[in-house]
Amino acid sequence: MVDWPNRPLRKIDPHEGKPSTTLWRCLDYYPALDATRLELQPVTGRSHQLRVHLQAIGHPILGDALYAPPAIAAASPRLLLHAAELGFAHPESGAWLSFQCQDGFGVQA
Repeated sequence: MVDWPNRPLRKIDPHEGKPSTTLWRCLDYYPALDATRLELQPVTGRSHQLRVHLQAIGHPILGDALYAPPAIAAASPRLLLHAAELGFAHPESGAWLSFQCQDGFGVQA
């Protein structure tokens, strides 16, 4: 749900918001960074869903200038959120297009 006073931020609103679901799986833990690499699968497609869900459970994404506290946002020069696979219908032909990262994770650790 849009956080109107703080646009473009989104927020979780259990009373007025729409339901959303994200599946996740731990892939690696990096003790020196106290960071975990996760595989995330959005079941629903809400704006900023993955970022909002991780922030809401106290595990914001490194480099997230919108949802992470300053120290976590500064831990990377960019948002460390990468798609391993994308698929969509071509806007003109309607043909299904699918793209997959070769290593399956979108980023090398």
